[in-house]
Amino acid sequence: MILDLLAAILIASGAFFFVAGTVGLLRFPDLYCRLHALTKADGLGLALIAMGLSLLAGSAAEILRIILIWFFVALASATCSHLIAAHARRVDRERTDD
Repeated sequence: MILDLLAAILIASGAFFFVAGTVGLLRFPDLYCRLHALTKADGLGLALIAMGLSLLAGSAAEILRIILIWFFVALASATCSHLIAAHARRVDRERTDD
């Protein structure tokens, strides 16, 4: 009962951070602020949801799968954000060079 309640709190907290990241994506003025808000909030949101799901997992194999999913999504998120920021910076430089 207490474990289920703690898992629900963690999952709800993770969902809150996903919503906060989405609001930041829609409200912040430039690409760099949007990327920062989105990657930080989504990273924390995913970690909280993964912890909550790990508490509900039935076996160590399920916990390992959740950890692997969290790791690969975090790695992909960081990589994609870096590529988007690098491209935007390159485009900004090309505009100022003209």
